[in-house]
Amino acid sequence: MRVIVFGATGMLGQGVLRACLADDRVTAVLAVGRSPTGRTHPKLREIRHADLFDLTPVAGDLAGYDACFFCVGVSSAGMGEREYRRLTYDLTLSVARTLAGLSPGSTFVYVSGIGTDARSRTMWARVKGETENALLALPLEVYLFRPGYVQPMYGATSRTRLYRLAYVVAAPFYPVLRRLFPSAVTTTEQIGRAMIAVAERGAPGRVLDAAAVNAL
Repeated sequence: MRVIVFGATGMLGQGVLRACLADDRVTAVLAVGRSPTGRTHPKLREIRHADLFDLTPVAGDLAGYDACFFCVGVSSAGMGEREYRRLTYDLTLSVARTLAGLSPGSTFVYVSGIGTDARSRTMWARVKGETENALLALPLEVYLFRPGYVQPMYGATSRTRLYRLAYVVAAPFYPVLRRLFPSAVTTTEQIGRAMIAVAERGAPGRVLDAAAVNAL
């Protein structure tokens, strides 16, 4: 299969990109983003594009792919709803609508979050929930990943220094966390493999928590 990865330089995206390059089921990977991934591989092609809200200049390069793994995301910490909505709802839907027009029926995997709910009083959960609902209305095979704690693997790192330190501290406790909270704990590697699995054969449901991701 041929896949597009958005957000391949973030922590989750790094793990997803690694899984795609390592899996023989994936024959071609197109990484689209503002920054280079720093990876080289025979299957990998990169498009550096500054304005992800407008993919018109590169739209011709996005057609003919079987799946899109959308790993772009920002923390809502210290951010107002207007800006968070722009970087979450508006950006995601802009990309998804473009791909729906180019490759209707293709798979679109969106990394959401545990606790997402369009009716929530919590700003980030409500915006993510509205994003999920809007994606499900598009002519795409949409799957919504709602991981909780994600342990970075194989060198995947967060861009945020505080998060990097937190992951280092938490790493020894990951096996315990997974036993205690199986529906809320996964890894970057398992998320990548699960995305490939749903693109290949689908999944029992559209909304997948960490336990469902790990099972795939």
